[in-house]
Amino acid sequence: MRLRRRRHALSRSATVLALMVATSISAVGAGVLGTTPASASSTTGVTAKQITIGATVPLTGPAASGYSEIAPAMDAVFNWVNAHGGVYGRKIKYIYLDDEYNPAKTATLTRQLVLQDHIFADVGSLGTPTQLSVQKYLNSQKIPQLFIESGCNCWSNKRYPYSFGWEPPYTVEGKLLGNYVKQHFAGKKVGFLYQDTTFGQDVMKGAKLEIPKSSVVSEQNYNVTTLAGPLTTQMSALKAAGAQVVVMGTIPAATALAMLPAFAIGYTPQYVIDSVGADAPTVGPLLAAFTAAGGGSAATAKATAGLLNGVITDAYLPPEGLGSNPWVVVTKKLLAKYAPTVWKKDGLNGNTEYGVALAYTFVQALKAAGKNLTRAGLMKALEKKGHSLTTAGLVPLSYSASVHYGYEGGEVVEFSSSAPPVVTPTGRWPGDKVLTPVEVTTPGSGPVRKYKGRISVPPAFVKRSD
Repeated sequence: MRLRRRRHALSRSATVLALMVATSISAVGAGVLGTTPASASSTTGVTAKQITIGATVPLTGPAASGYSEIAPAMDAVFNWVNAHGGVYGRKIKYIYLDDEYNPAKTATLTRQLVLQDHIFADVGSLGTPTQLSVQKYLNSQKIPQLFIESGCNCWSNKRYPYSFGWEPPYTVEGKLLGNYVKQHFAGKKVGFLYQDTTFGQDVMKGAKLEIPKSSVVSEQNYNVTTLAGPLTTQMSALKAAGAQVVVMGTIPAATALAMLPAFAIGYTPQYVIDSVGADAPTVGPLLAAFTAAGGGSAATAKATAGLLNGVITDAYLPPEGLGSNPWVVVTKKLLAKYAPTVWKKDGLNGNTEYGVALAYTFVQALKAAGKNLTRAGLMKALEKKGHSLTTAGLVPLSYSASVHYGYEGGEVVEFSSSAPPVVTPTGRWPGDKVLTPVEVTTPGSGPVRKYKGRISVPPAFVKRSD
Protein backbone atom coordinates (compact mmCIF):
# COMPACT_ATOMS: atom_id res chain seq x y z
CA MET A 1 0.00 0.00 0.00
CA ARG A 2 2.72 2.31 0.22
CA LEU A 3 1.85 5.08 -1.69
CA ARG A 4 2.98 8.29 -0.53
CA ARG A 5 5.34 10.42 -2.05
CA ARG A 6 5.03 7.88 -2.34
CA ARG A 7 7.83 10.07 -2.71
CA HIS A 8 5.78 5.67 -0.76
CA ALA A 9 6.88 5.72 -2.87
CA LEU A 10 12.99 11.37 -7.09
CA SER A 11 16.15 13.30 -6.44
CA ARG A 12 16.82 16.44 -4.82
CA SER A 13 14.82 22.38 -15.35
CA ALA A 14 13.83 19.92 -17.22
CA THR A 15 12.98 21.91 -20.31
CA VAL A 16 10.49 19.53 -21.81
CA LEU A 17 7.75 17.18 -20.77
CA ALA A 18 9.28 14.49 -22.90
CA LEU A 19 12.05 13.92 -20.38
CA MET A 20 9.68 11.93 -18.23
CA VAL A 21 9.33 8.99 -20.50
CA ALA A 22 12.70 8.76 -21.97
CA THR A 23 15.82 6.72 -21.67
CA SER A 24 15.85 5.93 -25.35
CA ILE A 25 12.96 8.02 -26.60
CA SER A 26 13.13 8.85 -30.27
CA ALA A 27 11.48 11.96 -31.61
CA VAL A 28 10.79 10.16 -34.85
CA GLY A 29 9.85 6.64 -35.85
CA ALA A 30 7.01 4.29 -35.15
CA GLY A 31 7.16 4.25 -31.34
CA VAL A 32 8.14 6.62 -28.60
CA LEU A 33 10.29 3.84 -27.17
CA GLY A 34 11.97 1.94 -29.94
CA THR A 35 11.95 2.95 -33.57
CA THR A 36 11.11 -0.43 -35.04
CA PRO A 37 7.42 -1.42 -35.02
CA ALA A 38 6.54 -4.64 -33.26
CA SER A 39 5.02 -7.53 -35.12
CA ALA A 40 1.87 -9.39 -34.14
CA SER A 41 2.14 -11.44 -30.96
CA SER A 42 0.56 -14.62 -29.67
CA THR A 43 0.97 -13.44 -26.07
CA THR A 44 -2.31 -12.75 -24.27
CA GLY A 45 -2.92 -9.03 -23.98
CA VAL A 46 -0.40 -8.11 -26.64
CA THR A 47 -1.04 -7.29 -30.29
CA ALA A 48 1.04 -5.44 -32.84
CA LYS A 49 -0.67 -2.22 -31.79
CA GLN A 50 -1.68 -2.59 -28.15
CA ILE A 51 -0.68 -3.85 -24.70
CA THR A 52 -3.55 -4.38 -22.26
CA ILE A 53 -2.73 -4.20 -18.57
CA GLY A 54 -4.91 -3.97 -15.48
CA ALA A 55 -5.01 -3.27 -11.76
CA THR A 56 -7.26 -3.31 -8.72
CA VAL A 57 -7.13 -0.15 -6.60
CA PRO A 58 -9.16 1.47 -3.79
CA LEU A 59 -11.15 4.17 -5.54
CA THR A 60 -13.55 4.00 -2.57
CA GLY A 61 -13.33 2.55 0.94
CA PRO A 62 -11.00 3.11 3.92
CA ALA A 63 -7.82 3.41 1.84
CA ALA A 64 -9.24 5.65 -0.89
CA SER A 65 -8.07 8.93 0.66
CA GLY A 66 -5.11 9.86 -1.50
CA TYR A 67 -4.61 6.40 -2.92
CA SER A 68 -7.46 6.80 -5.40
CA GLU A 69 -5.26 9.35 -7.20
CA ILE A 70 -2.49 6.93 -8.09
CA ALA A 71 -4.02 4.97 -10.98
CA PRO A 72 -5.24 8.12 -12.82
CA ALA A 73 -1.74 9.57 -12.39
CA MET A 74 -0.27 6.42 -13.88
CA ASP A 75 -2.61 6.79 -16.81
CA ALA A 76 -1.08 10.20 -17.51
CA VAL A 77 2.20 8.48 -18.38
CA PHE A 78 0.46 5.96 -20.59
CA ASN A 79 -1.48 8.75 -22.30
CA TRP A 80 1.83 10.50 -22.98
CA VAL A 81 3.35 7.35 -24.41
CA ASN A 82 0.30 6.65 -26.55
CA ALA A 83 0.26 10.20 -27.92
CA HIS A 84 3.80 9.64 -29.14
CA GLY A 85 3.37 6.27 -30.79
CA GLY A 86 3.55 3.83 -27.91
CA VAL A 87 6.32 1.38 -27.02
CA TYR A 88 7.61 -0.23 -30.18
CA GLY A 89 4.43 0.98 -31.83
CA ARG A 90 2.17 -0.56 -29.18
CA LYS A 91 -0.17 1.70 -27.23
CA ILE A 92 -0.93 0.89 -23.61
CA LYS A 93 -4.51 0.21 -22.51
CA TYR A 94 -4.80 0.49 -18.74
CA ILE A 95 -7.89 -0.91 -16.98
CA TYR A 96 -8.17 -0.24 -13.26
CA LEU A 97 -11.06 -1.45 -11.11
CA ASP A 98 -12.24 -0.43 -7.64
CA ASP A 99 -11.72 -3.19 -5.08
CA GLU A 100 -12.46 -0.92 -2.07
CA TYR A 101 -9.34 -2.34 -0.36
CA ASN A 102 -11.32 -5.54 0.17
CA PRO A 103 -9.40 -8.78 -0.55
CA ALA A 104 -12.58 -10.65 -1.55
CA LYS A 105 -13.36 -8.03 -4.19
CA THR A 106 -9.74 -7.99 -5.27
CA ALA A 107 -9.91 -11.73 -5.99
CA THR A 108 -13.11 -11.40 -8.03
CA LEU A 109 -11.96 -8.37 -10.01
CA THR A 110 -8.50 -9.79 -10.69
CA ARG A 111 -10.09 -12.85 -12.26
CA GLN A 112 -12.26 -10.52 -14.32
CA LEU A 113 -9.16 -8.74 -15.59
CA VAL A 114 -7.55 -12.05 -16.47
CA LEU A 115 -10.51 -13.99 -17.88
CA GLN A 116 -12.59 -11.21 -19.46
CA ASP A 117 -10.20 -8.36 -20.18
CA HIS A 118 -7.30 -10.69 -21.05
CA ILE A 119 -4.60 -8.53 -19.53
CA PHE A 120 -0.93 -9.03 -20.30
CA ALA A 121 0.10 -8.04 -16.79
CA ASP A 122 -1.29 -6.78 -13.51
CA VAL A 123 0.49 -3.46 -12.92
CA GLY A 124 0.30 -1.13 -9.94
CA SER A 125 -2.36 -2.86 -7.86
CA LEU A 126 -2.52 -1.58 -4.30
CA GLY A 127 -2.44 -3.18 -0.89
CA THR A 128 -0.77 -5.95 1.06
CA PRO A 129 -3.84 -8.00 2.10
CA THR A 130 -5.49 -7.44 -1.27
CA GLN A 131 -2.51 -8.52 -3.36
CA LEU A 132 -1.69 -11.44 -1.13
CA SER A 133 -5.17 -12.72 -1.95
CA VAL A 134 -4.28 -13.01 -5.66
CA GLN A 135 -0.53 -13.62 -5.65
CA LYS A 136 -0.84 -17.40 -5.94
CA TYR A 137 -3.48 -17.13 -8.67
CA LEU A 138 -1.56 -14.69 -10.86
CA ASN A 139 1.65 -16.67 -10.53
CA SER A 140 -0.12 -19.93 -11.34
CA GLN A 141 -1.30 -18.30 -14.57
CA LYS A 142 2.19 -16.89 -15.19
CA ILE A 143 0.80 -13.39 -15.32
CA PRO A 144 3.24 -10.69 -14.18
CA GLN A 145 2.17 -9.12 -10.88
CA LEU A 146 4.24 -6.01 -11.24
CA PHE A 147 5.20 -3.09 -9.06
CA ILE A 148 2.71 -3.93 -6.33
CA GLU A 149 1.83 -0.84 -4.33
CA SER A 150 2.91 -2.31 -1.04
CA GLY A 151 6.20 -2.80 0.76
CA CYS A 152 5.54 -6.35 1.92
CA ASN A 153 8.65 -8.54 2.01
CA CYS A 154 6.46 -11.25 0.49
CA TRP A 155 6.82 -9.87 -3.05
CA SER A 156 10.35 -11.23 -3.23
CA ASN A 157 9.63 -14.94 -2.89
CA LYS A 158 11.06 -17.65 -5.14
CA ARG A 159 7.71 -19.47 -4.93
CA TYR A 160 6.15 -16.55 -6.81
CA PRO A 161 8.59 -15.55 -9.55
CA TYR A 162 6.07 -13.36 -11.39
CA SER A 163 5.62 -10.98 -8.43
CA PHE A 164 7.68 -7.78 -8.11
CA GLY A 165 7.49 -5.04 -5.51
CA TRP A 166 8.41 -1.45 -6.32
CA GLU A 167 8.45 0.74 -3.22
CA PRO A 168 10.84 -0.04 -0.34
CA PRO A 169 10.03 -3.02 1.86
CA TYR A 170 8.25 -1.79 4.98
CA THR A 171 11.01 -3.24 7.15
CA VAL A 172 13.52 -1.09 5.26
CA GLU A 173 11.47 2.03 5.98
CA GLY A 174 11.08 0.96 9.59
CA LYS A 175 14.84 0.53 9.89
CA LEU A 176 15.59 3.95 8.39
CA LEU A 177 13.17 5.62 10.81
CA GLY A 178 14.24 3.43 13.74
CA ASN A 179 17.88 4.22 13.13
CA TYR A 180 17.08 7.93 13.20
CA VAL A 181 15.13 7.56 16.46
CA LYS A 182 18.00 5.57 18.00
CA GLN A 183 20.54 8.23 17.06
CA HIS A 184 18.55 11.41 17.75
CA PHE A 185 16.11 10.48 20.52
CA ALA A 186 18.32 8.36 22.73
CA GLY A 187 16.89 8.05 26.21
CA LYS A 188 13.38 9.03 25.11
CA LYS A 189 10.40 6.77 25.76
CA VAL A 190 9.07 5.33 22.50
CA GLY A 191 5.57 4.13 21.63
CA PHE A 192 4.29 2.31 18.54
CA LEU A 193 0.99 2.69 16.70
CA TYR A 194 0.42 0.47 13.70
CA GLN A 195 -2.14 -1.12 11.44
CA ASP A 196 -2.67 -4.72 12.47
CA THR A 197 -1.79 -6.17 9.08
CA THR A 198 1.48 -7.18 7.44
CA PHE A 199 1.98 -3.53 6.52
CA GLY A 200 2.01 -2.13 10.04
CA GLN A 201 3.64 -5.20 11.55
CA ASP A 202 6.56 -5.02 9.10
CA VAL A 203 7.14 -1.32 9.75
CA MET A 204 7.41 -2.15 13.44
CA LYS A 205 9.68 -5.13 12.79
CA GLY A 206 12.08 -2.83 11.00
CA ALA A 207 11.91 -0.18 13.70
CA LYS A 208 12.55 -2.77 16.40
CA LEU A 209 15.73 -3.87 14.64
CA GLU A 210 17.13 -0.42 15.45
CA ILE A 211 15.31 0.92 18.53
CA PRO A 212 16.39 -0.68 21.82
CA LYS A 213 13.63 -2.80 23.33
CA SER A 214 14.15 -1.07 26.66
CA SER A 215 13.04 2.25 25.11
CA VAL A 216 9.61 0.97 23.99
CA VAL A 217 6.92 1.64 26.61
CA SER A 218 3.71 0.88 24.70
CA GLU A 219 2.53 -0.79 21.50
CA GLN A 220 -0.92 0.01 20.09
CA ASN A 221 -2.66 -1.07 16.88
CA TYR A 222 -5.92 -0.66 14.98
CA ASN A 223 -8.06 -2.78 12.68
CA VAL A 224 -8.40 -1.15 9.27
CA THR A 225 -11.67 -2.94 8.50
CA THR A 226 -13.33 -1.20 11.45
CA LEU A 227 -11.52 2.12 11.16
CA ALA A 228 -14.38 4.58 11.48
CA GLY A 229 -13.50 7.09 14.19
CA PRO A 230 -10.74 8.64 16.31
CA LEU A 231 -8.14 6.30 17.76
CA THR A 232 -8.73 7.77 21.19
CA THR A 233 -8.08 4.59 23.18
CA GLN A 234 -4.75 3.99 21.50
CA MET A 235 -3.48 7.55 21.87
CA SER A 236 -4.63 7.75 25.50
CA ALA A 237 -2.68 4.56 26.22
CA LEU A 238 0.46 5.97 24.62
CA LYS A 239 0.12 9.16 26.65
CA ALA A 240 -0.44 7.21 29.86
CA ALA A 241 2.70 5.17 29.17
CA GLY A 242 4.71 8.39 28.82
CA ALA A 243 5.71 7.83 25.17
CA GLN A 244 7.63 10.92 24.03
CA VAL A 245 8.20 9.60 20.50
CA VAL A 246 5.43 7.77 18.64
CA VAL A 247 6.48 5.66 15.65
CA MET A 248 3.55 4.98 13.35
CA GLY A 249 2.80 2.51 10.56
CA THR A 250 -0.55 3.94 9.47
CA ILE A 251 -2.54 4.76 6.36
CA PRO A 252 -3.37 8.49 5.91
CA ALA A 253 -6.85 8.27 7.45
CA ALA A 254 -5.47 6.52 10.53
CA THR A 255 -2.70 9.11 10.83
CA ALA A 256 -5.30 11.86 11.06
CA LEU A 257 -7.54 9.83 13.35
CA ALA A 258 -4.61 9.38 15.73
CA MET A 259 -3.38 12.97 15.73
CA LEU A 260 -6.80 14.50 16.40
CA PRO A 261 -7.64 12.76 19.71
CA ALA A 262 -4.05 13.26 20.86
CA PHE A 263 -4.45 16.98 20.19
CA ALA A 264 -7.75 16.98 22.08
CA ILE A 265 -6.18 15.50 25.23
CA GLY A 266 -3.12 17.74 25.08
CA TYR A 267 -0.76 15.00 23.95
CA THR A 268 1.95 16.27 21.60
CA PRO A 269 4.62 13.60 21.11
CA GLN A 270 7.24 13.62 18.41
CA TYR A 271 5.58 11.79 15.51
CA VAL A 272 7.75 9.52 13.36
CA ILE A 273 5.54 8.14 10.59
CA ASP A 274 6.20 5.68 7.79
CA SER A 275 5.79 7.32 4.38
CA VAL A 276 2.58 5.38 3.68
CA GLY A 277 0.69 7.58 6.09
CA ALA A 278 2.75 10.76 5.95
CA ASP A 279 1.98 12.81 2.87
CA ALA A 280 1.17 16.34 4.01
CA PRO A 281 -1.22 17.25 1.13
CA THR A 282 -3.14 14.04 1.86
CA VAL A 283 -3.20 14.05 5.66
CA GLY A 284 -3.74 17.81 5.99
CA PRO A 285 -7.17 17.87 4.33
CA LEU A 286 -8.16 14.78 6.33
CA LEU A 287 -7.32 16.55 9.58
CA ALA A 288 -9.53 19.47 8.55
CA ALA A 289 -12.36 17.26 7.27
CA PHE A 290 -12.45 15.04 10.35
CA THR A 291 -12.35 18.09 12.61
CA ALA A 292 -15.29 19.67 10.77
CA ALA A 293 -17.22 16.38 10.79
CA GLY A 294 -16.80 16.26 14.55
CA GLY A 295 -18.25 19.73 14.96
CA GLY A 296 -14.93 21.54 15.33
CA SER A 297 -14.62 25.21 14.42
CA ALA A 298 -12.67 26.62 11.48
CA ALA A 299 -10.07 27.87 13.95
CA THR A 300 -9.69 24.38 15.40
CA ALA A 301 -9.38 22.91 11.92
CA LYS A 302 -6.59 25.37 11.15
CA ALA A 303 -4.84 24.50 14.38
CA THR A 304 -4.98 20.77 13.72
CA ALA A 305 -3.48 21.25 10.25
CA GLY A 306 -0.47 22.68 12.07
CA LEU A 307 0.12 19.27 13.66
CA LEU A 308 1.96 18.24 10.52
CA ASN A 309 4.79 20.67 11.16
CA GLY A 310 7.64 18.71 12.73
CA VAL A 311 6.48 15.24 11.66
CA ILE A 312 9.43 13.01 10.75
CA THR A 313 9.06 10.53 7.91
CA ASP A 314 11.03 8.91 5.12
CA ALA A 315 11.12 9.56 1.38
CA TYR A 316 12.39 7.53 -1.55
CA LEU A 317 11.21 9.94 -4.26
CA PRO A 318 12.10 13.66 -4.53
CA PRO A 319 10.18 16.03 -2.26
CA GLU A 320 7.27 17.56 -4.15
CA GLY A 321 8.07 21.03 -2.83
CA LEU A 322 11.42 21.20 -4.63
CA GLY A 323 10.09 22.97 -7.71
CA SER A 324 13.48 23.10 -9.42
CA ASN A 325 14.05 19.35 -9.18
CA PRO A 326 14.01 17.98 -12.75
CA TRP A 327 11.80 15.01 -11.87
CA VAL A 328 9.32 17.32 -10.14
CA VAL A 329 9.32 19.68 -13.14
CA VAL A 330 8.50 17.00 -15.69
CA THR A 331 5.97 15.28 -13.43
CA LYS A 332 4.01 18.50 -13.05
CA LYS A 333 4.00 19.09 -16.80
CA LEU A 334 2.92 15.55 -17.53
CA LEU A 335 0.06 15.60 -15.03
CA ALA A 336 -1.17 18.99 -16.19
CA LYS A 337 -1.38 17.94 -19.83
CA TYR A 338 -2.25 14.25 -19.69
CA ALA A 339 -4.29 13.98 -16.48
CA PRO A 340 -5.98 17.41 -16.30
CA THR A 341 -8.82 16.26 -14.04
CA VAL A 342 -6.43 14.84 -11.44
CA TRP A 343 -4.15 17.84 -11.79
CA LYS A 344 -6.99 20.28 -11.18
CA LYS A 345 -8.23 18.34 -8.16
CA ASP A 346 -4.99 17.20 -6.51
CA GLY A 347 -2.00 18.76 -8.21
CA LEU A 348 1.36 17.25 -7.40
CA ASN A 349 1.27 15.42 -4.10
CA GLY A 350 2.92 12.26 -2.87
CA ASN A 351 0.34 10.00 -4.46
CA THR A 352 0.24 11.55 -7.93
CA GLU A 353 4.03 11.68 -7.91
CA TYR A 354 4.09 8.02 -6.94
CA GLY A 355 1.75 7.06 -9.77
CA VAL A 356 3.79 8.86 -12.40
CA ALA A 357 7.06 7.38 -11.14
CA LEU A 358 5.68 3.83 -11.04
CA ALA A 359 4.16 4.04 -14.53
CA TYR A 360 7.42 5.43 -15.88
CA THR A 361 9.20 2.40 -14.43
CA PHE A 362 6.79 0.09 -16.26
CA VAL A 363 7.41 1.86 -19.57
CA GLN A 364 11.14 1.48 -18.99
CA ALA A 365 10.61 -2.21 -18.32
CA LEU A 366 8.70 -2.64 -21.59
CA LYS A 367 11.53 -0.99 -23.45
CA ALA A 368 14.04 -3.31 -21.78
CA ALA A 369 11.95 -6.36 -22.75
CA GLY A 370 12.24 -5.53 -26.45
CA LYS A 371 9.79 -5.46 -29.34
CA ASN A 372 8.99 -9.19 -29.23
CA LEU A 373 7.10 -8.86 -25.96
CA THR A 374 6.26 -11.92 -23.86
CA ARG A 375 5.53 -12.33 -20.18
CA ALA A 376 8.61 -14.48 -19.62
CA GLY A 377 10.70 -12.00 -21.58
CA LEU A 378 9.54 -9.14 -19.39
CA MET A 379 10.40 -11.09 -16.24
CA LYS A 380 13.85 -11.87 -17.58
CA ALA A 381 14.44 -8.25 -18.53
CA LEU A 382 13.52 -7.04 -15.04
CA GLU A 383 15.79 -9.57 -13.37
CA LYS A 384 18.70 -8.85 -15.70
CA LYS A 385 18.33 -5.11 -16.35
CA GLY A 386 16.00 -3.86 -13.62
CA HIS A 387 18.78 -2.60 -11.37
CA SER A 388 20.04 -0.29 -14.11
CA LEU A 389 16.69 1.19 -15.18
CA THR A 390 16.56 4.97 -14.89
CA THR A 391 13.80 5.83 -12.43
CA ALA A 392 12.83 8.70 -10.16
CA GLY A 393 13.97 6.85 -7.05
CA LEU A 394 16.70 8.19 -4.79
CA VAL A 395 18.38 4.78 -5.03
CA PRO A 396 18.32 2.16 -7.80
CA LEU A 397 15.78 -0.62 -7.89
CA SER A 398 17.09 -3.82 -6.33
CA TYR A 399 15.89 -6.29 -8.96
CA SER A 400 17.91 -9.37 -9.76
CA ALA A 401 17.28 -13.07 -10.35
CA SER A 402 16.96 -13.55 -6.58
CA VAL A 403 15.59 -10.19 -5.41
CA HIS A 404 12.21 -8.78 -6.40
CA TYR A 405 12.11 -5.89 -3.92
CA GLY A 406 11.97 -2.36 -5.24
CA TYR A 407 13.98 0.44 -3.67
CA GLU A 408 15.97 -0.51 -0.59
CA GLY A 409 16.68 2.94 0.71
CA GLY A 410 15.71 6.58 1.00
CA GLU A 411 16.22 9.57 3.27
CA VAL A 412 14.68 10.76 6.52
CA VAL A 413 12.91 14.11 6.29
CA GLU A 414 10.89 16.45 8.49
CA PHE A 415 7.77 18.36 7.50
CA SER A 416 8.84 21.94 8.12
CA SER A 417 7.37 25.37 7.54
CA SER A 418 10.91 26.53 6.78
CA ALA A 419 11.26 24.16 3.81
CA PRO A 420 9.93 24.90 0.31
CA PRO A 421 6.17 24.32 0.69
CA VAL A 422 4.04 21.87 -1.23
CA VAL A 423 1.28 23.85 -2.91
CA THR A 424 -1.70 21.92 -4.26
CA PRO A 425 -5.36 22.75 -4.99
CA THR A 426 -6.10 21.61 -1.42
CA GLY A 427 -3.81 24.16 0.21
CA ARG A 428 -0.26 25.06 1.16
CA TRP A 429 1.53 22.36 3.12
CA PRO A 430 4.88 22.11 4.91
CA GLY A 431 7.64 20.80 2.69
CA ASP A 432 10.50 18.44 3.41
CA LYS A 433 13.54 19.39 5.41
CA VAL A 434 16.14 16.71 4.74
CA LEU A 435 17.56 15.24 7.96
CA THR A 436 19.86 12.49 6.70
CA PRO A 437 21.84 11.63 3.61
CA VAL A 438 20.30 9.04 1.33
CA GLU A 439 20.72 5.69 3.07
CA VAL A 440 20.34 2.04 2.09
CA THR A 441 19.77 -1.16 4.02
CA THR A 442 18.38 -4.65 3.61
CA PRO A 443 14.97 -5.86 4.80
CA GLY A 444 16.73 -8.04 7.36
CA SER A 445 19.26 -7.33 10.09
CA GLY A 446 21.90 -5.63 7.94
CA PRO A 447 23.25 -2.19 8.84
CA VAL A 448 21.86 1.16 7.67
CA ARG A 449 24.60 2.81 5.64
CA LYS A 450 25.10 5.89 3.51
CA TYR A 451 24.29 5.46 -0.18
CA LYS A 452 27.35 6.24 -2.27
CA GLY A 453 25.87 5.87 -5.74
CA ARG A 454 24.52 8.41 -8.19
CA ILE A 455 21.19 10.17 -7.70
CA SER A 456 19.25 9.81 -10.95
CA VAL A 457 18.06 12.64 -13.16
CA PRO A 458 15.64 12.43 -16.08
CA PRO A 459 17.42 11.47 -19.30
CA ALA A 460 17.84 14.49 -21.55
CA PHE A 461 17.57 12.56 -24.81
CA VAL A 462 14.67 14.43 -26.35
CA LYS A 463 15.31 18.14 -26.78
CA ARG A 464 11.96 19.30 -28.05
CA SER A 465 8.90 20.78 -26.46
CA ASP A 466 5.69 18.76 -26.26
